[in-house]
Amino acid sequence: MRLRFRSTILSVTLALASPCLAAGPNGGQTTVADGHPIEFVATDTGITFFVTGEDGKPVETAGLAAKAFVQVGGKTETLVLKPAAPNKLAADLKGPLTAGAKVVLSAKVHGHNIQARFENQ
Repeated sequence: MRLRFRSTILSVTLALASPCLAAGPNGGQTTVADGHPIEFVATDTGITFFVTGEDGKPVETAGLAAKAFVQVGGKTETLVLKPAAPNKLAADLKGPLTAGAKVVLSAKVHGHNIQARFENQ
């Protein structure tokens, strides 16, 4: 009985530890990185991250330095993200992301570094 209870607790903990939460306002995956809600949206031609502050308001991305690391089939591609008003960081893709592609956002937002991890659905 005790072992079954521990297995159940472990399963629930792993399920809740998933880095991606519910769909965001733009239909993408969301997670929280260093207090900033981040939404990831992938299209056939590009990827976009929407950055929100701890207060729930859009974070101005003008002047921010950010990169995305995309890993597919054991190969990693680095994309330089371009800021776009009001709270976007975006880059073009060579082709659509495959399901299971791993994407990591790395950015410096107003003096502190953030990293957000996603897996393309």
